[in-house]
Amino acid sequence: MVSPAVEEAARRLAGRLKTVKVNVDEASVTARRFGVQGVPTLLMLQGGREVSRQVGALPAAALQQWVTQHLEATPA
Repeated sequence: MVSPAVEEAARRLAGRLKTVKVNVDEASVTARRFGVQGVPTLLMLQGGREVSRQVGALPAAALQQWVTQHLEATPA
């Protein structure tokens, strides 16, 4: 389950990272807009534009590394 790891990353990076959880069954238009075909799919967006995508669950440490790597590479 990815949700606890995402919530932990959001807590640790509060102010630098905003997380949004979308139920693809209830928000199918949003899922199609972003081309989500597998669950879970994590998207890193900046200014509404995708800068990174992760499909499939990651261990908490790998998720934290993915998020941190992209935050550091993406200007605020």
